[in-house]
Amino acid sequence: MCGRYATTRSETDLSDLFEAVPVAESLGPSWNVAPTDPVPVVRVSQSHDARVLDTARWGFVPPWAKDLRAGSRMINARSETVATSPAFASSFAKRRCLVPADGWFEWLRDGKQRQAFYMTPADGSPLAFAGIWTAWGPESVVTCSVLTTAALGGLARVHDRMPLILPRDRWPDWLAGGGDPAGLLAPLPLSELESIEIRAVRPDVGNVRNNGAHLLEPPVESTLF
Repeated sequence: MCGRYATTRSETDLSDLFEAVPVAESLGPSWNVAPTDPVPVVRVSQSHDARVLDTARWGFVPPWAKDLRAGSRMINARSETVATSPAFASSFAKRRCLVPADGWFEWLRDGKQRQAFYMTPADGSPLAFAGIWTAWGPESVVTCSVLTTAALGGLARVHDRMPLILPRDRWPDWLAGGGDPAGLLAPLPLSELESIEIRAVRPDVGNVRNNGAHLLEPPVESTLF
C-alpha cells in the first residue's frame, strides 16, 4: 500500500508541469502526507473545459458512505480490481486524476526494529500517481484514492505493493475517461523503475504531526537493507 508520501512542489510548478489551471486554495508543501489530508490532484473539469489543479481529501468516500470517516480506510485502490469494484468502478471509468508526488514511504520490520524508507527518483524528477476521485455529500467534498500495483525489482524488498506511476505520455489517456483498462493500468516496466532509489530515512516520519525536509534525512544508524 501507499500510506504516506511527500508532495512539495509549488502551485506554479504543478500548474506548469501538468498544464493545469489552479481552481482551489493553494496548499503548502508536505513531506509527510497522511490519510485524510488535503492533497493536490490534477483532473479534467467540464466546467473549465481543461485540466485543473484541484484539492482533494485523501481517502475515497463512496456516495453511499454515511460520513467522511469512511475515507480513512480507502486511501488506496488495487489496480487489479479497481475497474470492477462496486466502490471504485464508476470513478475509474469517469473520474480519474493524477496525484503529484515527490516520493512515497514504506516501513520494513526486522524483529523489533522498524525502519522507514523513502522511494523517490534519483534525479529529483516529479512523479504522477494514478488516482481516482469522487464528490461526496451535499457540499460535494472531493475525495481521492491512489491506485497501487505489485512492486517490482528492489522495491519489492521493502513492500509488495507500490503506487501505480504514470509517465507523461500516459497522462492524456488517463485523464480522458473510458479506454481499455488493461492498457490504462499497465505498470511501468522494470527498466523504468530502476531510476527510483530507496533511501533509509529518519523514524520521525512515523508520526503524522512531524513535517519538514528533515524527515528525508538518513537515520543515525540502520541495519536494514
